[in-house]
Amino acid sequence: MRFTQIPADAFRRMVMNAAVLASSFDPAAGTLVNADILGATTGGISFSAVPVYADMGEKVDNCPKNTKELKKLVSWEAKASGSFATVDTALAKRLLAAADVTGTKAAPREDLSDADFAELWIVGDYSEYNGEQHGGWAAIRLKNALSTGGFSIETADGDRAKLAFEFTAHTSVSDRSAPFEIWLSPGTAEV
Repeated sequence: MRFTQIPADAFRRMVMNAAVLASSFDPAAGTLVNADILGATTGGISFSAVPVYADMGEKVDNCPKNTKELKKLVSWEAKASGSFATVDTALAKRLLAAADVTGTKAAPREDLSDADFAELWIVGDYSEYNGEQHGGWAAIRLKNALSTGGFSIETADGDRAKLAFEFTAHTSVSDRSAPFEIWLSPGTAEV
C-alpha cells in the first residue's frame, strides 16, 4: 500500500482534547489563568473562518467567472460555537450580548455598547509534548467577539442543562485586520 500512510510527525501536529473558551490568554508565555475560562463546555468547541469574496469581473462582458486577478477578499466570517454545561451571571451576560449584571441578575438591553465586544480565546493542547511546564498549545483569538447565537438553555430529566453558544469575531474601523488569529506552539519535552 504505497499511499496508505500518514506524515512521520503527525503526532506532533495534533490538537488534543476539547479545548477551553477563555476571555484572556497570554501567547507570549503560553499561559492561561483558570479564572479566565468562561465555563465548562460539552461536546467540544467548533471554530470556522470563512472568507467572503467579491468577483469584480462578474457581469463584465467576456470576462470568465472566478478570474484570479479580479477576485477580492471582502471580509471574514469567523465564529466559535458549541454548548456550555455551566453558567453564571457573567456568562449569561456574555451570551445575551447586550446586557448588564446587577448582583445575581443579568438583564438584557435594547442597544449594543462597545464593552459588549470582547476578546475571546479558544485554547487547547497541541503536539505530543503536553506537559505542565513546556507543553504545546494551540490558540485561536477572536477579536471583538460578540454573542450572535442568543441565549438558549436546554434542560433534560436526569441530565445537566446545555447552553448553546455562537460567538462571531468583528473587525473595527480602527483595526481593519482580520478579526481572528491562530497560534500553534508545539512545545518541548519536560525536563
